[in-house]
Amino acid sequence: MRAAVLDEGGLDVRDVPEPVPTFGEAIVNVAACGVCRTDLHYLHGVPTAKARPLVLGHEVSGVVATTTSDRLPPGTRVVLPPVIPCGRCRFCLEGRNTLCASMAMFGNHRDGGFAAQIAVPAWAAFPLPRGLPLVESSVISDAVSTAYHALANRGQVRAGETVAIIGCGGVGLAAVQVAVALGASVLAVDVAEAKLRAAERFGAKGVLDAAESSDLGKAIRQATGGVDVAVEAIGKPSTIAAAVEGVRPGGRVVVIGYSEASATINASRVMFREIEIRGSLGCGLQDFPKVLDLAARGRIDVGALVTHRFPLEKTPDALALLESSAPDLIRAVVVPGGPP
Repeated sequence: MRAAVLDEGGLDVRDVPEPVPTFGEAIVNVAACGVCRTDLHYLHGVPTAKARPLVLGHEVSGVVATTTSDRLPPGTRVVLPPVIPCGRCRFCLEGRNTLCASMAMFGNHRDGGFAAQIAVPAWAAFPLPRGLPLVESSVISDAVSTAYHALANRGQVRAGETVAIIGCGGVGLAAVQVAVALGASVLAVDVAEAKLRAAERFGAKGVLDAAESSDLGKAIRQATGGVDVAVEAIGKPSTIAAAVEGVRPGGRVVVIGYSEASATINASRVMFREIEIRGSLGCGLQDFPKVLDLAARGRIDVGALVTHRFPLEKTPDALALLESSAPDLIRAVVVPGGPP
């Protein structure tokens, strides 16, 4: 089969052996795999758990080809979680499987979804509700589920609260929709006009062009009086610091964005105003049914989150588009079977 493989020379689309299922696994024909900045991190040298060569991609939807599981017969349309937890460690037993000590991430610990087929433990695949589009629903796997965990669990957003979403990429615009679904009033922050307009379409009550402010945290406070929750979905030290400055006393800051750099924050503000800073990683498997239900009820428009589609052979182009920070890009997906 064909797959996009990361090796010592970079990313190469080539023939590889078809996956061989171990006991309890299903083989899924990949319908689509979303393109995430995590893939770029690995492409640029962030170490992966599985040694190269490695098939990248972790945001997968598809159709079951073969399985031994009665709950997942061939032909079932599914969404795969990006990470498979062990189910046995302390964190899994505490219901925090995003911190699993033995997690296995597609495109990191095991071969991923930029391929014609992928192997997955049958118990970890989630049937896709009827009516949801197969290709576009790949973004539920990571972008939407990550946003849900950040807002509902880590941010504990409640109806009537105000939320600033800093960074309106794929995860950020999914977070706008999740926050609106939870009953919050959203201020969307970005530097791209197209993404701010998209945030408005997704229900944001206000938008803020960060390029027009020399003090983003102060601008957020001036626009809102201080938000209850600020979600940083970029991964820059400056915007993490701005998130801390933008919340009201007693507010919560949720950091989704990844950065290896240190962020400098105002410690006295954190102390005097009892501000909480929380990291957020992925989404627990127990919450996937809730996320799928939101999408099935139309509270999350997955179709509108997918703006670009690439055939498998053009996977390097999809990653290049993401790295270019194209203003009209929300989420690109790789479609191994060709255009839907």
